[in-house]
Amino acid sequence: MERKEKMPLWVFLGLMSIETRKGALVLLWSCILFGIACIPMMFYFSEWVDWTWVAMMAVISIWYWMCIRWVDANTGW
Repeated sequence: MERKEKMPLWVFLGLMSIETRKGALVLLWSCILFGIACIPMMFYFSEWVDWTWVAMMAVISIWYWMCIRWVDANTGW
């Protein structure tokens, strides 16, 4: 994605290598599914019981979701 003149830096950095809305949604859903998959893995590998991966995937998913919404509302794909 090329940067438009009124596009914030955080949106550009989040979507800079993604050209289409479909690609952005695939990235968003893969982050969500990976975060969900991390939950049972934490209990399966009991020595690694840590919520770090789930928390990181939640934050990244929210960031991508906000980027997609900003582009939809302001500049379009």
